[in-house]
Amino acid sequence: MIQFISENTLMPNIEKQKIKLWIKEVICLNNKKIGDITYIFVTDERILELNKRYLKHDYYTDIITFDYSIRNQISGDIFISLDTVKSNADELSIDYKNELHRILIHGILHLCGQGDKTPELRAIMTEKENNALYLLQNYNIVV
Repeated sequence: MIQFISENTLMPNIEKQKIKLWIKEVICLNNKKIGDITYIFVTDERILELNKRYLKHDYYTDIITFDYSIRNQISGDIFISLDTVKSNADELSIDYKNELHRILIHGILHLCGQGDKTPELRAIMTEKENNALYLLQNYNIVV
């Protein structure tokens, strides 16, 4: 089950049912099964608090993924700072929704086991994100 909630911020305008189908397809293509996945949209202040508390990092980030997967079934809580997604989109001169979709699937790819701590792993992550964003077009969602 995939759910979307917001915490002290407006829920982003996304096509939830289509996004859920897309996420399920990406999970399947990664040879995983879907468990419970919750997206929690938050502010920069909340993501900073989570970063400090759980990761011992004192900086903002766009996403923090808590992985509760068991064997081949992925589950987790994915916290996304909409403030940082917006500032990243502005900084990169790209569409906000495109950046949001990239971050949505970034968390799923982490749950599927894809890391991004080294330049090599980041390159693989970016390639997988791009492939997933290409698939999103099949759901008549503009990326």
